[in-house]
Amino acid sequence: MAIGSKELASVELDTFENERLFDELKKAKEELFNLRFQSATGQLESHGRLRAVKRDIARIYTVLRERELGIRPTPAPVEAPAKAEKKTKKAKPAVKSDDSAAADAAQTKEA
Repeated sequence: MAIGSKELASVELDTFENERLFDELKKAKEELFNLRFQSATGQLESHGRLRAVKRDIARIYTVLRERELGIRPTPAPVEAPAKAEKKTKKAKPAVKSDDSAAADAAQTKEA
């Protein structure tokens, strides 16, 4: 298997929706920036991580482009199961006072 993040395998990327892929891409780019910064300051301990993050970014771009071209299917959105509606007693209609009835009548004449 290719070097990269274990959680970003190409099989798993197939199950992600496009919105989540864009989020993962943003995270990977931020991580790459931080790794490059650490490399420039001499604080980076694992240089292989740079290569792995670059491959993750390329893998995400590939999945997005293949979906755009119709090569790879876009997963159907997962819907949460609908909650059962609780039965409630019907509310009694509010009785209008004389003042509010007169105001309603005035509004209907204006319209």
